[in-house]
Amino acid sequence: MSDMTAETSTASFEPGGRRRHRRPRQHGTGMRRALVLAMAVPVASVALSGPSAFAAGKGIGTTAKTATLDADDQQMVTNLETRVLDTRLGSNVSGVVLDAESDATLWDHNAATALMPASNVKLATATGALTVLGPDHRFTTNVVYGDGRLTLVGGGDRTLTGADLAELAKTAVDGLKAAGLTSVKVAVDDSLFPEPSLANGWNTGYYPDSVAPVRALVVDGHGVDDTSLDAGQVFARQLAANGVTVDGNVTRATASEHDVPVARHQSAPLSDIVHTMLKKSDNNIAETLLRMTALGAGRPATFEGGTEVVRQVLSERYGVSLANFEMYDGSGLSRADRIPAATLAEILELLTQDRYAPTLGSILDGLPVSGEAGSTLGPEWGRFDDVNSSCAVGKVHAKTGTLTGAIALSGLTQGKDGKWKVFSFIENGSTANASDIKDAMDGLAATVNGCWA
Repeated sequence: MSDMTAETSTASFEPGGRRRHRRPRQHGTGMRRALVLAMAVPVASVALSGPSAFAAGKGIGTTAKTATLDADDQQMVTNLETRVLDTRLGSNVSGVVLDAESDATLWDHNAATALMPASNVKLATATGALTVLGPDHRFTTNVVYGDGRLTLVGGGDRTLTGADLAELAKTAVDGLKAAGLTSVKVAVDDSLFPEPSLANGWNTGYYPDSVAPVRALVVDGHGVDDTSLDAGQVFARQLAANGVTVDGNVTRATASEHDVPVARHQSAPLSDIVHTMLKKSDNNIAETLLRMTALGAGRPATFEGGTEVVRQVLSERYGVSLANFEMYDGSGLSRADRIPAATLAEILELLTQDRYAPTLGSILDGLPVSGEAGSTLGPEWGRFDDVNSSCAVGKVHAKTGTLTGAIALSGLTQGKDGKWKVFSFIENGSTANASDIKDAMDGLAATVNGCWA
């Protein structure tokens, strides 16, 4: 199964030459995004029309810059060379460490080898969504009326709540009563997305606990087979509670262009939704965002359409190397996904650059923090709690990834020398206990931080 996480603190970078180096702050004080979001605009047309002026491709593992190591970095590299051989990690391990200031590769261990990345795929999904749609994009859920029927129209808002539906129902009831109507039929329209299907590398056992069939309408993140009809039933009950009789069962229908708009709800900005997706490692949000990204770029709302757009954004907009890159879903649940640690590090390195902060800042803010309760890197998940890694509590900001046979950890930390470093570690196929593998991987992150010398 994929990770489950919750709110933690954030990392960011301060002014200082090309990059900013700022001490990580607790979530809730991330108001720095307010200014940068005002400057952000969707760039789908730029991202997909041809090579970007920014496409410079570092080619980690091939033509990457190699750093001249100072004493602290040399000690880190020496320690990593030993600790990456930890038997708990098995023999199929890849990893890389970059200097965030210079982009230079400090350490490379099979970094170009493509491995199953699990939920680290969400870093690519988030980058695509924010770039194509823009961080201030909001998803809209509508209610329309026609021919005696209220239709709840899904707009791809995976964060829609029962309280939101209650407000929509109240507004709709006020309109019905003003028109002298006391009875209505109810339908749902989720035609924004095609009929749900399995991604390459998925199986039906994922439904509905690991991920629900991907539809354009859902309420309270319910893990059910038909989230659209479920949302419609919740909406119908709220109409009834407000004094309107619902005639018959909730059905599925396509709203007519002649239907009258009755009520609408807009989601929080995409930047907030991405933040939540990364903190909770929410598979359902990830898959919905993949489809909305495809639609935003004029592609079909499918796994194939979404992953095609993400690939183009990464390569053409940002110059990320996609050698050996295979992405089949938005969440990382697919066992066919393959991404090198070098590519994940390139994506994360974008977050340290001022020019991308207005668009990608919420990814940086959304990375879980080591040792903080409520996060996948928290003690309730056994993270950063042993003698070797506990020194790094509060110092590592990283996306976790967990599937049977695959564990990943990719993020940023400030080294012993005060410099920010980007890292990515992936292991596939270890036969050790998952908690032991995670302890060993946390130790690698603590090594990069330098507190485990």
